[in-house]
Amino acid sequence: MKRAKALARLNGRMLHTYSRRTTAALRAALPLRLALPHLEPVLALNVGKEVEKDTLVILRAGEAGNGEALDQEAVLTQLMLATKEIDRQFLARVANFPVEIVVRYDEIVPVRARRIKLLHDAALKVLAADAGRHRLRGALQASYPGDEFAQLLYELFRLYAEETRSLSRSVRLPRPLVPLRELIAQELLNVMLRVAWSLAKEIAAASCPAPAPSGTPEPD
Repeated sequence: MKRAKALARLNGRMLHTYSRRTTAALRAALPLRLALPHLEPVLALNVGKEVEKDTLVILRAGEAGNGEALDQEAVLTQLMLATKEIDRQFLARVANFPVEIVVRYDEIVPVRARRIKLLHDAALKVLAADAGRHRLRGALQASYPGDEFAQLLYELFRLYAEETRSLSRSVRLPRPLVPLRELIAQELLNVMLRVAWSLAKEIAAASCPAPAPSGTPEPD
């Protein structure tokens, strides 16, 4: 379970970095710059909720790695229900904030189910590779080539972005911006996707660097 907690902490750092870079990119984008004072609190609150959900998924994968029998369909159903409880607690915590947030389950359940499964499968793979290893980075390198790891991260970020777009459509906006609600939500997604790809490549390059060409000495 110690390895699963380390993986969850790494995932949390990646999501917080993604959220910070998204906010920075939004400051340069119109009409998002106009809506940012209303979106930024939602983005800041949302990342904590998503880290909590992802941690739950990764620790559940860690339990499976400890020898627990795995019925994946049942596990994924349990995790989906648990994330809804996290949503409920989150909405209770933000009830007094100057934002209005509605979780549109009709939109997000397929997205969230895909993200839970993808993250759970990836965590199982990395934690299995981590058995007998002393460093999480070595397990990542053993599990994914750099390009494949970048694609995995991008897909996880993309699904995060899709759910965030859904939440953004429920944010209370000033009257002049209300007609732009759908445009703002779509542009938010566009910005998040651009940030996602560059960040995924950056993390993959640092975590799973390409092997040196044959005959080239490895750096010390």
